[in-house]
Amino acid sequence: MYLSNEAKAEIFAKHGKGATDTGSTEGQVALFTYRIAHLTGHLKKNKHDFSTQLSLQKLVGKRRGLLAYLYKKDIERYRAIIKALQLRDIIK
Repeated sequence: MYLSNEAKAEIFAKHGKGATDTGSTEGQVALFTYRIAHLTGHLKKNKHDFSTQLSLQKLVGKRRGLLAYLYKKDIERYRAIIKALQLRDIIK
């Protein structure tokens, strides 16, 4: 697999509440962002991989949904994760 358990724990430790807290919204958004970057690189090499393209679109939608949830619940946490991951502010 392209992402080891140690790498996942590192992502959750950096952006979540801890290495074992895999359910935090910030940790999930960070993990989705990493996976989106990986799939985008794959699609640049394999333009006709439509299965991966559909998976990427679904993953982007999930990340957007989590960001919308975080925006409604706690705007400060939303702004912090947007800044940490260098994402655009898509919720207007």
